[in-house]
Amino acid sequence: MPAPAPGTGPEKVQPGPAVDRRRLWLAAIKPPMYTVAVVPIWVGTALGAIAAEAVDWGRFGLLLGAAIAIIAWENLTNDVFDAATGIDVNKAHSVVNLTGRRDLVFWIANGFLGVAIAAIALLCWGQGDPTVLVLLLLACFGGYLYQGPPFRLGYLGLGEVICFVTFGPLGVLAAAYGQTGAWVVPVGGAIAASSFVGITTSLILFCSHFHQVADDLAAGKRSPVVRLGTRRSAELLPWLCVLAFGPVGVAAIAGALPVWTLLCGLSLPWAVQLCRHVGVHHDQPAAVSNSKFIAVALHFWSGLLFGLGLLLPLWGI
Repeated sequence: MPAPAPGTGPEKVQPGPAVDRRRLWLAAIKPPMYTVAVVPIWVGTALGAIAAEAVDWGRFGLLLGAAIAIIAWENLTNDVFDAATGIDVNKAHSVVNLTGRRDLVFWIANGFLGVAIAAIALLCWGQGDPTVLVLLLLACFGGYLYQGPPFRLGYLGLGEVICFVTFGPLGVLAAAYGQTGAWVVPVGGAIAASSFVGITTSLILFCSHFHQVADDLAAGKRSPVVRLGTRRSAELLPWLCVLAFGPVGVAAIAGALPVWTLLCGLSLPWAVQLCRHVGVHHDQPAAVSNSKFIAVALHFWSGLLFGLGLLLPLWGI
């Protein structure tokens, strides 16, 4: 991956004296977004533990650390590549805009990727099997396709599809294989679990577009919200939630998943709040900008409860 030429991006955004730079840095680091690393590893680990009849917490820890490092790499490289297109010129909490050092941010990001690969390679060395490394490298490649040149598939409106694949099937199945070391997870349960995580993760990205339609249009980014318009996108949101939760209910009733996975239904109040909030404020950027954080809460709590539901029978409950 070639390094960007120093100084070729937009000028550094200078926040006014009243702006708290610590808040800008907190927004740039995006702590809530790291739940997208936790959930697929948690759910995949629980799914694999059913087949293995035990949880290997050491493997879970290695995969979780690698996943967090991968998210750091994705967040930082997204800032780097967005700086190159100019789409973040008005984004004061971009790491590139805060530092003015696009080249430095790029290499720090690659350092996180190196740490992740090393952790996964260690797990694979212990298993004597490279499958987990292959799956997560495919997920990383998907992350690069989303924003990296020359692909920039996110600008074509394919970001949500890439997000679904990388965090759903690839992320969940990598964690499941990390527990078992073999393809022994029931197919029906694997499809329902990976689809659930993939859709709830993609909802975060989908909701992040409502408040930046003008910037996306200016930069030529054809996100789904840009293509459909904010009203139609808001009307689609409840159906996406049904698409996430519905198969879980069917799989639990059919016996493909433990009935305890229906605990994820306790997170439905966040889904209702998200749909109502976006439905009312879809065309008001300042008011709708926090919708992605409601989606983050939905994703985290639904995934946590889903994984717990997978593990409860293993613990004799």
